[in-house]
Amino acid sequence: MEMKRLFDIVAAVIGLALATPLLLLFCVLIWLQDRRTPIYTPFRIGRGEQPYRIIKLRSMVYQADNNQVDSTANSDPRITALGRFIRKYKFDELPQLFNVVKGDMSLVGPRPNVERETRLYSTQEKLLLSVRPGITDFSSIVFADLGATLEGQADPNIAYNQIVRPYKSRLGLFYIDHSCTVLDIRLLWLTVLNAIDRRAALRKISALIAELGGSSELVEVALRVKPLTPAPPPGMSEIVTTRGR
Repeated sequence: MEMKRLFDIVAAVIGLALATPLLLLFCVLIWLQDRRTPIYTPFRIGRGEQPYRIIKLRSMVYQADNNQVDSTANSDPRITALGRFIRKYKFDELPQLFNVVKGDMSLVGPRPNVERETRLYSTQEKLLLSVRPGITDFSSIVFADLGATLEGQADPNIAYNQIVRPYKSRLGLFYIDHSCTVLDIRLLWLTVLNAIDRRAALRKISALIAELGGSSELVEVALRVKPLTPAPPPGMSEIVTTRGR
């Protein structure tokens, strides 16, 4: 068994053992809101472009994804009061440890996406689908405030493709180029730090990218000091204006 896979399984099992009481508590609280399932299992595209069901705690009203809005601003009325809390601290992501044990995901790797988005990937971005997706990575920390980033946008889906996807994809490709167990451990620690002190986590993630030889653009974006500007995704020459493919 490859070292990364062994590390994933051992760490995920330990994580589940520690997180189970918290998961059970949130499951009960979510069910009490509307007497609907507390678990949300939408399809995502994984390694080899194979679909799988990602396991999450439900943070929105039941069947909120029927309107095909994939990118969510903080003000989205579909998010429940409890959902805002579990999203803020990423508790909704904890059940993905089951995906890691099953082999659908890794602890660290490019974040998975819906098929509507992966169909838009450039040839270069398709490399993101050559490895197992992860619970966290560089972009998970840099864009942990995704809901706030998309706040006030007329079309969150288009805004995501214009100001988040270009850098998220670059960070995912950067991770693939430098993937190793030591880097995974560092990113897991920075994910925890991000929940405690976001500014410190961003400074450290930016420094880590610089240490690994990342471009000045990625180093600057990782700090999240300046507003994000529209840019073409990697492998494309034009800014995305439609999801019509």
